[in-house]
Amino acid sequence: MNDQAKKILLDIARKSVDAATKQTSIPSISCDHPDLQGKQGAFVTLKTRGQLRGCIGRFTSDIPLYKLVYEMAVSSATEDPRFEFNRIKSSELSHLEIEISVLSPLKLIKNPLDFELGKHGIYIRKEHHTGCFLPQVATETGWSKEEFLSYCCSSKAGLPSDSWKYGDVEIYIFTAEIIEEKT
Repeated sequence: MNDQAKKILLDIARKSVDAATKQTSIPSISCDHPDLQGKQGAFVTLKTRGQLRGCIGRFTSDIPLYKLVYEMAVSSATEDPRFEFNRIKSSELSHLEIEISVLSPLKLIKNPLDFELGKHGIYIRKEHHTGCFLPQVATETGWSKEEFLSYCCSSKAGLPSDSWKYGDVEIYIFTAEIIEEKT
């Protein structure tokens, strides 16, 4: 994705979060940039002074990328259940950092350790339990592959931490192009 497309996505996310946080009408958006018309997954991560304040996304999309980023930015600011009682306030906006992860399609792996830390994110599924870590989580935490899988099972999917070892859990990998504001 070229720099202009990245700037457009960050601008869409910033304006959406600002409006949602201030509870003003969210501006209508349109975009004709060819890099932003694809129907692919994306996550929007919000941090204030380095602390997570929201992260929501989708692995697939039936709408163009620029519209998905708009929706996920609003959802990250207003719907992340981890922050239900502590939503982003307008006073945080000047310190808010936005990171957009544009995702590759999911790929099912047979060997749970068949991925590269820092390059691949993981999506774990067993029945109605699901959990996900973006690729950058491994870099930020310094976890091993085993820890990455275990924490995803326990803290994200609500499964026992060793569930990934037993073959009845589906594990998917994906990559992400990371777009972030320079502060």
